[in-house]
Amino acid sequence: MPAQLSVNLNAVAMLRNRRDLPWPSVTGLGRIALANGAHGLTVHPRPDQRHIRFSDLPELRALIDDEFPQAEFNIEGYPTEEFLDLVEANQPEQVTLVPDDPSQATSDHGWDFEGKGNFLRSVVQRLKKGGARVSLFCDPDASRAALEAASATGADRVEFYTGPYGGTWDDPARAAVELGKLEASGRIAAELGLGINAGHDLTVDNMPALARALPNLLEVSIGHGLTADALEHGMAETVRRFVRACG
Repeated sequence: MPAQLSVNLNAVAMLRNRRDLPWPSVTGLGRIALANGAHGLTVHPRPDQRHIRFSDLPELRALIDDEFPQAEFNIEGYPTEEFLDLVEANQPEQVTLVPDDPSQATSDHGWDFEGKGNFLRSVVQRLKKGGARVSLFCDPDASRAALEAASATGADRVEFYTGPYGGTWDDPARAAVELGKLEASGRIAAELGLGINAGHDLTVDNMPALARALPNLLEVSIGHGLTADALEHGMAETVRRFVRACG
């Protein structure tokens, strides 16, 4: 089966937040994405609300519930008590835990699973009791020991950080090296029974090779590249292009 596409709306929200105006509409563009083949919507509400605002979450939850009940809501973030309260109030189908510092511009590394295992285990269990699937942000070259520690938390999936691969857009030799790392780690994750997601700097051009390297890939979360393409092609056509690129 092709990997499913979850459209990350953070870049849309950041553009909206340049002015004290309601456009571009995060919910409206989420609706267009879902109507044109996206499987779900992703948001990463940071404490300073510099892109997704906390008030966006119930609107997106209602959009999915009322108009696209087969779609999924994925909320990403570092598991502070405030974040966990947001999750519990908005009941996403999936929660992706990331080891972000609040000051980071974007997620740029995976969890230290061996060092943070006990912390993650308690959070994962809390979220799963609430009915969410849990995915953990993971380095692209994660070792077997690291992935075993990830599995031991009880998480359902890992999301491989594909930023290093995305950064090789002008260097095919480096791209092959980064794909090899992802392929090796993905093979181990699959052996351990972990579902595989991926995200960061993915494009229509680099998605097909990633899908071949990760044959068990379940979902990709794509925001920056998709939003950039939407400026040229429109959101509807861009989503259709990415769905095709996913396989």
